[in-house]
Amino acid sequence: MDTDNSSVEFQQLVDIIRRLRAPNGCPWDREQTHRSMRDSLLEESYEVLETIDENDPVSLREELGDLLMQVVCHAQIASENSEFDLQEVVAGINEKLIRRHPHVFGEATAKDSQAVLARWEELKKKERQPEKSMLDGVPKAMPALAYSQEIQGRVARVGFDWKDDSGVMDKLVEEVKEAQSAITKEQKEEEFGDILFTLTNIVRRQGMDAESALRAANSKFYRRFKRMENYCSAQGICFKDLTFDQQNELWERAKSEDL
Repeated sequence: MDTDNSSVEFQQLVDIIRRLRAPNGCPWDREQTHRSMRDSLLEESYEVLETIDENDPVSLREELGDLLMQVVCHAQIASENSEFDLQEVVAGINEKLIRRHPHVFGEATAKDSQAVLARWEELKKKERQPEKSMLDGVPKAMPALAYSQEIQGRVARVGFDWKDDSGVMDKLVEEVKEAQSAITKEQKEEEFGDILFTLTNIVRRQGMDAESALRAANSKFYRRFKRMENYCSAQGICFKDLTFDQQNELWERAKSEDL
């Protein structure tokens, strides 16, 4: 789609949302607020991530449309409340992108992506209030695993990181030993939290995404267990009546079909 057609289609979306929110529009849409749409925004974001994980461009196109609708709807609600409008949203992100890419839109240079990230943090530091931490911009509502990787990545950009992976692996061994010696439930929970935090750091240092890796592992487990259930159903067997060894044997069979 060319630029002119994109503009027309986008304006049609804006007009549709405005019409739905109008006095003679949709009763349900008119009732929505920033707060009432919060869960929908989160759900649509996760659906986008799922299509990316599945490498499904057709579904990704559709889910991105659903997510874009959320953005336009929130902007429309804000406009009705005299908070801001869509034009201000777009103008704000345009200005921010230009300001934070002086190596593209200005005279600065950047030899690689690491240099870009380092400058990005410096620019953000200048924009922050003095009392604010560089971690304050990370939404605490993020999934814990993603939040952990994000804050570790941010401090790494300013040099607070291990020199090599061996240091992190030693830290992991240390955390496992502390978990083994923990006595109370509270102590165990704290130590296992430290283990997860350190594992996330290892994943980050390897250039991978911990949230995506765990989603893939969850999906793999779901696929294999469903296969086991199908085996049992086909043979008229109740899964819970199998011994552990029988269940494990079934697991290996299901696992082999992934190879």
